[in-house]
This record gives sequence, C-alpha cells and structure tokens, in this order.
Amino acid sequence: MRRSSEDTKAAILAAARERFGADGYEKATIRAIAGDVGVDPAMVMRYFGNKEKLFAAAAHFDLRFPDLASTPREQVGTAMVGHFLDLWETSEALQVLLRTGVTNEAAAERMREIFATQLGPLAARLCPDPATAPTRAGLAASQILGLALTRYVLRLPPVMAMTREEVVAWLGPTLQRYLTE
Repeated sequence: MRRSSEDTKAAILAAARERFGADGYEKATIRAIAGDVGVDPAMVMRYFGNKEKLFAAAAHFDLRFPDLASTPREQVGTAMVGHFLDLWETSEALQVLLRTGVTNEAAAERMREIFATQLGPLAARLCPDPATAPTRAGLAASQILGLALTRYVLRLPPVMAMTREEVVAWLGPTLQRYLTE
C-alpha cells in the first residue's frame, strides 16, 4: 500500500524524532532516518532540505501553557511548575531537544526560540513591569531547564528521588517570584 506524501512526511518526522532522541543530533543521519521509514534519503531531502531543517521540524514543540486567567495570582508559580513537569514527563521530543541543545547550536537556537516566543509573552502578561519580561522569562527558563537537565537527562539521584509535590513546593515559589513579583 502506497503512503500519501503527508503520511510519508509524518513518518519521516516520527523517525527523525526517534533517531535524534536515540543517537543525538551529531550521530543521527539522513540515511538512517530514511532507512527507518523505508524511503530513499533523497525523499527526506525533498521534504526537509537538510539535516538541520529536518531537526527543526522534528523539534517543533508547543509548550501548551494553561490558561492562567482562572488561576489565583499567588498560585501561578505552582501551576507553571506542575505544567512543566507534565510536559517533561510526557514529551520525549522536549527531552531530545534539551539533550541535543547542550552540544548543538541549531538545537540550542530552537530551544531559545521556543522559550522566547512562548514563555516570553506569558511573562509579559504576568509580570508587573513588561520591560522586565525577557529577564523574568529567562530566569524562569533557567529554573525549568535546570530541573529538566538534572531530573530527566543527568538523572541526579537527589532530584530524581523528589516527589512531584516536593518539586512543585521547592520550585513553585521561585517561578512565582520571577513571573509575578
């Protein structure tokens, strides 16, 4: 049975996410990704142009922030930590992006773009002085990314041993301060 071009493109993206996750950006190859899907490497190039563009497409990620309008202002930090824990625990793509971003400039740029375009506007809506929003978003990102790196990538035992409630209790007030105070 022949796949449609959209099915083929989706299969390539799924294989790319798997391959980048397993091998990292540097070791993953167009040839291996094509082989995983059962297509010619030229087909991958046709749809995505090059490895960097394929990675960018595979690493597309929506942080899907909750609507915080109904969240009491003093609970915004806690809600955000819980949201990020959900994301990190359910999205291999975000973990791949973090692991790869540490050693690859294209992945680092993708991560910067995601946080700037998605966390930045949220910080601007929440903070008392919108001029400080980029700094506040950057500091919030430093906490979230630091937690993700130590808990999901490096798997540091003390951080891994923390319950969800403990992570929220420790990190929530910090995000609260960065985003609203």
